[in-house]
Amino acid sequence: MQYLIIGGGIAGLTAALSLHAAGVRDVTVFEAVDRMAPAGAGVNLLPNATRELAALDLHPALARISVATSELRYYNRHGHVLWRESRGRAAGHRWPQFSVHRGRLQMLLLSAVRARLGSAAVRTGTRLTGFTTTAAGRVRATVRTVDGSTATVEADALIGADGIRSAVRAVLYPDEGPPVWQRQSVWRGTVWAPPFGGGRSMVIGGDDTWKVIAYPMRPEPDEHGRLCTNWAVARLGDDPRRAEPDGPVPPESLLPAVGGWEFGSLDVGALISATPSVYRQRMVDRDPLSRWSFGPVTLIGDAAHAMCPMGSNGTTQSVLDARALAHAVVSHREPVTAFAAYEADRRATATRLQRAGRELGPEIVIALAHRHAPDGGAALPRQEFAEAVHRYALLGGSDVTAANAPSPYQPPRQRRSWADALDGR
Repeated sequence: MQYLIIGGGIAGLTAALSLHAAGVRDVTVFEAVDRMAPAGAGVNLLPNATRELAALDLHPALARISVATSELRYYNRHGHVLWRESRGRAAGHRWPQFSVHRGRLQMLLLSAVRARLGSAAVRTGTRLTGFTTTAAGRVRATVRTVDGSTATVEADALIGADGIRSAVRAVLYPDEGPPVWQRQSVWRGTVWAPPFGGGRSMVIGGDDTWKVIAYPMRPEPDEHGRLCTNWAVARLGDDPRRAEPDGPVPPESLLPAVGGWEFGSLDVGALISATPSVYRQRMVDRDPLSRWSFGPVTLIGDAAHAMCPMGSNGTTQSVLDARALAHAVVSHREPVTAFAAYEADRRATATRLQRAGRELGPEIVIALAHRHAPDGGAALPRQEFAEAVHRYALLGGSDVTAANAPSPYQPPRQRRSWADALDGR
């Protein structure tokens, strides 16, 4: 069987590795970018995603480039701790929660694909322009390369892993339109900064309009003991009549809103002021779909279910999609049946997370706490925080019970070998 994967991001590369591990030998990834290089900001892998990457023998390499997050703290705008909880192994998970630069994770996956599938398995500078299904049930795809030439490629199946502005999805849903703006804006930056919270903490704080997220994403400090820190500032409830364009902005433009905030040893104003470049963009997602798979064509990752970045689930769900897809392929063999089984396994979970993201996910507790006590006085009962966070973990399968179970996407005879290796670490 020949499989074409459109998109060389986290979902597409993980799918290629997973299909190869499942015994599929003819897999080609088409990536529109001519030269793939580390780009993007920080992402988080919840323990259930780390488990799946470990099943692909990537755990040691992943640990070398990531921070094993051990704690999450929620603050109100006044600097009071609303809720704190252990994360990853510190919370009893068998697998860590990792914070990592998206570009470094992508390069790790790309290197693994080229090493295992061959250098020709990833064709860069190749953009999908359309596809059809033949009378024989195969897929005929048309691609354009960076030199302007076009080519037609046939395969048994096509997987759309090409992100929130997916060309594959656009063919399947030609009337859908652009991504949906959720009346939120986000400013992002990366900076070498003094460690906070012991150097392995994620901090989220704010009120019902502004929110700050910060966490280290590289394990090695610089010569001054600083850690490479990813941060984001989100503004909720934007006026649609005054939508600002996406693009770079001066860091000081954020200081009037959040520059005076301090969360423990994290000085938000100092963090932002030290950042060399800040990028602002509207926060967008996609409406949930009633169908991902059409015969020998399916969608994974953001192409299937782009969601607001709440609760660290975007990258995690892309990894789970890829693993579930490969498991369905090896279980059912024939692509149409396999894709239907994959969708039956994954779509309901992704849809629930998309909807939860629009309601701010577990981070809704910050807005609720502010409305309950805007002056920073009496906080919400701790039980409300615990229940909100736990409900969200259950939605995505990242709670301790679910994530500590053997991978449902690993052949039974292999589950024991990697579980034994973990227990003997």
